[in-house]
Amino acid sequence: MAAKEAKARIKINKLLEGSGWRFFDDATGKANIVLEPKVKLTKAVIDALGDNFEQSSNGFIDFLLLDDAGFPLVVLEAKSEDKNPLVGKEQARKYAKSQNCRFVILSNGNLHYFWDLEQGNPHIVTRFPTPDSIKSYHRFQPNPQRLITEPVGKDYIALTQMPSYAAEAGWNNPAERDAFILKNRLRFLRDYQKRAVQAIQDAVAEGSSRFLFEMATGTGKTLTAAAVIKLFLRTGNARRVLFLVDRLELEDQANKAFITQLKNDYTSVIYKERRDEWRKAEIVVTTVQSLLFNDKYRRLFSPTDFDLVISDEAHRSIGGNARAVFEYFVGYKLGLTATPRDYLKKYDASKPSTRDPRETERRLLLDTYRTFGCESGQPTFRYSLLDGVRDGFLINPVVVDARTDITTQLLSDEGYAVANTNENGEAEQESFFQKDFEKKFFSEATNRLFGQTFLNNGLRDPISHEFGKSIVFAVSQNHAAKLTQILNEQADALWPGHYQSDFAVQVTSQIPDAQQYTINFTNNNLLGSANFLDAYKTSKARVCVTVGMMTTGYDCPDLLNLALMRPVFSPSDFVQIKGRGTRKHGFLEQLFDKQLKEQIGKQEKTQFKFFDFFANCEYFEEKFNYDEVLKLPRPGAGEGNGDGGGTTISPTGEYIHGGSDNIQHVKEEAVGPQGMKIDRMFFEAFEKTVKADDALKSFVDNEQWDNAVEYVAANVLNRPAEFFTLDKLRRAAGVDRRLTLREILEKIFGLIPGFKSKDELLEDEFQKFLLDQPEDELAKHADTIVALKYFFKAYATDGRLRDIIEKRRLTELNVNPAFSMADFKAVPKEWRDRLPEYVKDYVSLNQFM
Repeated sequence: MAAKEAKARIKINKLLEGSGWRFFDDATGKANIVLEPKVKLTKAVIDALGDNFEQSSNGFIDFLLLDDAGFPLVVLEAKSEDKNPLVGKEQARKYAKSQNCRFVILSNGNLHYFWDLEQGNPHIVTRFPTPDSIKSYHRFQPNPQRLITEPVGKDYIALTQMPSYAAEAGWNNPAERDAFILKNRLRFLRDYQKRAVQAIQDAVAEGSSRFLFEMATGTGKTLTAAAVIKLFLRTGNARRVLFLVDRLELEDQANKAFITQLKNDYTSVIYKERRDEWRKAEIVVTTVQSLLFNDKYRRLFSPTDFDLVISDEAHRSIGGNARAVFEYFVGYKLGLTATPRDYLKKYDASKPSTRDPRETERRLLLDTYRTFGCESGQPTFRYSLLDGVRDGFLINPVVVDARTDITTQLLSDEGYAVANTNENGEAEQESFFQKDFEKKFFSEATNRLFGQTFLNNGLRDPISHEFGKSIVFAVSQNHAAKLTQILNEQADALWPGHYQSDFAVQVTSQIPDAQQYTINFTNNNLLGSANFLDAYKTSKARVCVTVGMMTTGYDCPDLLNLALMRPVFSPSDFVQIKGRGTRKHGFLEQLFDKQLKEQIGKQEKTQFKFFDFFANCEYFEEKFNYDEVLKLPRPGAGEGNGDGGGTTISPTGEYIHGGSDNIQHVKEEAVGPQGMKIDRMFFEAFEKTVKADDALKSFVDNEQWDNAVEYVAANVLNRPAEFFTLDKLRRAAGVDRRLTLREILEKIFGLIPGFKSKDELLEDEFQKFLLDQPEDELAKHADTIVALKYFFKAYATDGRLRDIIEKRRLTELNVNPAFSMADFKAVPKEWRDRLPEYVKDYVSLNQFM
């Protein structure tokens, strides 16, 4: 036996033992038999399999795993370490069929694939399934056709909650129906939620096993997920579902939702609360961090334990090494996210240490789309904030742009300049910027102005008329503590004796029971309730001051005010924070006095205020460049006015402003139906406009593209009342190259499935180039095609390289990092002129800019 093959077998033996299988050497030495731990290898077992049980009609089986009755269960095909396990795929299939086995493991000792012959393709696994898991999985007989054809109506969840609801008197009496629904907490799918579930059915019909829902905050991702879970469980296409979240507070929130919506048919548990009984549940909810800790997901779970894995806030919960948890389990995968891919267009990939705050985020978003089989950038289903606002399910904010004298200077290009004396006694000047606030630049006066402006201008509760429930986002734990103290002092001055320092509460990771605080705040009993009106249940604590705990997925629909008392540079963070306020809410649900209800009348949440003390909204609307690498300002000499009683700068570079501060302006602006720029990253409005234009549609139908392009340019683009410009539409498309207006129209009218990336276009152009060359020339240089392609792509996209080649300054290639002299020499001589001539004659270079 070759050394590499023997080494692989030794590793496989250890892995089998570690997975609960017991290894046995046949006396003949021809095969290895692996038995379930409690089963002894007896003569009866061997006799039952026959004299040549280890031999198929085409050779010997490397490993045969038996069930507890001694019958073949899994064929394990072993390859040497230097071979891809998949090379044994067809060989293993024959072995499995000869032994009537449904399951195959392909392994070289380092890389392993698990293959259910009834369920499509092999999946990479990082450990072997346990015997118990395999036996359970063997009983699992999924039927995708049942899933595809399952009727999903708007009452899909309600039928689980109350199967007979349609026969109830309360439902059949229109005057009582709303109260009946509320009393029984019945949940009905909205049209777009039904479309999301049906999108999965369509995707499964096309052979997909991975799906991505991109749904704006407040559009009911958890309810939609519950419908998907029911779909898979009810149709027998899943035995058990794993629901992954990335925050502790979301764990309880999701589990309660599943219990409310699905408990009559299925059991939902939080893993940490049912460590010994989770296998009895159909739905298991946990944080990805919990499974990552000490490799719990590998130690305590088998790859076949879950048939559907759902990742909530997918771009966060599968980021970095968390992806290992998600990919560990075989089966269907669904990602949920409220963060569109198209916020970020590109980052400087050649500089992985860049200070661009979008770099990591860009990777996460792109990896999320790839992970769920959406490389084109199109999710399985999309429902944006603008869709929700248009359909009346969500609301846009009223932005309160409030700036002080100090924050205005911090926001300026020059920054807030402070005079200082260096260690040599020389006068010098240092500037601080918005990113330095509460990190290197501290101002008590500014924090107090934030609190005062917030309390004076915030929305009031429409029932009790006290300050509306709010979340304040601080820079750090220390900043949160300061703001909490300030807000409580100011509230006591405004409403003496009402709060006893319970008005504002710090909710950060350092605070004991912080997770419970977030739950109590949602349930309107944080530090008590009904402080102003006995019959009205609303949290006594009115403001939660946090840093990041209440951003992603936190559901508290009666929030009326949000305040950014910190700068934000991440588009997804900005969207998540803003999304906490977009949900609608009926405040009468919290009022328990019937007479008062009738007097007050309907009180719906129709707006919320978004306080912005660092011009974050302006930054993302006007200054954030969605197509260029962002370079944050570095501290340097500036011209800001730094006088005002400040102390000198400390040796660590910190500055404490001891003087006063004043509000420079407070400006309120309601966001209209068009949404913020950050919400307009998809051109739905443009699509709707052009699709509704009969004249344009006629040009497109008749393929009169020149007329169509001219018509759009003259009648649609650059109109003063609208947002549409070609540059903005190009940025919104989310590709790394220029788009023509014709391409955009082709995509809108469904003539092309999507926009090709720069590299995809280059591949297309290179294939055209090859087709244009003599076959004998290509055959002669077949081993240099890779070098030729590299030259083609570099020449087509690099103007400097084109200039070097055209002017024959070839010595410059010795110091050219993108395409070197070695790269040039790898190109056969006859192609060194032919290729540039072809590109100049036949390739449009504008599309790659």
